[in-house]
Amino acid sequence: MIGFLVGRLVQALLVLAVMSMLIYGLIGLMPGDPIDLMISSNPKLTAADAVHLRQLYGLDVPVGQRYLNWLYALAHGDPGYSRLYHQPVAEVLLPRLGNTLVLMTAALALALAIAVPAGVLAARHAGSTLDRAITLGCFAGISLPPFWLALLLMLVFAVGLGWLPAGGMASPAAGAGWTDRLPCLVLPVATLALAGIAGYTRYVRAAMIEVLPLDYIRTARAKGLSDFRVVWRHALRNALVPVLTMLGLEFGALFSGALVTETMFSWQGMGKLIYDSIMGNDYNVALIALLLATAMVQLGNLLADLGYAALDPRLRFEDRE
Repeated sequence: MIGFLVGRLVQALLVLAVMSMLIYGLIGLMPGDPIDLMISSNPKLTAADAVHLRQLYGLDVPVGQRYLNWLYALAHGDPGYSRLYHQPVAEVLLPRLGNTLVLMTAALALALAIAVPAGVLAARHAGSTLDRAITLGCFAGISLPPFWLALLLMLVFAVGLGWLPAGGMASPAAGAGWTDRLPCLVLPVATLALAGIAGYTRYVRAAMIEVLPLDYIRTARAKGLSDFRVVWRHALRNALVPVLTMLGLEFGALFSGALVTETMFSWQGMGKLIYDSIMGNDYNVALIALLLATAMVQLGNLLADLGYAALDPRLRFEDRE
């Protein structure tokens, strides 16, 4: 167990190191210069000011040297300063990260709460009218583009019925907390959840269809166990093993956000922040945000491996090393 965890930690560090070099190099190759953008927005800046700003932000040295300087500062606990937002990187990231976690966690929880029972029902009645209806709904959900679904929900519930705000984030009053933002969460959560329901339902259905005819399920039925216990305790437990793989990959999305949905609903999350920082050549914010997403994908894969062992006691970490 210890050897497995150490090996995964070393792999994660290597992946993060390679990703940091690739991301920094690609951003450095992008056309445009943040100092030039600052000069164009403020005509009072002179050429001497531009030289001073490049020295101040370390842009007067090659990309490789800038990367090493950034890595050295990060190793000493300094993620840098955002040129785009004029704040330390941590102060820029933390509020956006909290917004994204609330949005993505709520959408994932809603999607799983609907997809797992729907997938089980479809598998239990494979080939029936119920199965065909669920499958048709899944194909429709997978086929709908997120931006189109977001527009449709806004037209119906915000413009037509006037029940919900079309977008934005309400500023909570003093002491109100997140309750003031709940109406603004409904439509973006529904947009993300509807797409997730379709995919997860298909995975659960396929896994259950493979598990239900197995010998140990027939043995459990022969012992007189109730149908509910056989399906929901024995069959579903093993059927969730492949689903955990998808959840491991989705774990990173909880921290990196959904660019299209956040943009459509003006939700100030990580997806929009990463896009704006890349387009604005804000190296520090883009690097830390993308590396955080990469690290969370690595952590999600590790949690999925641990979940495999919890669901299937036959798996041993020594065998996976």
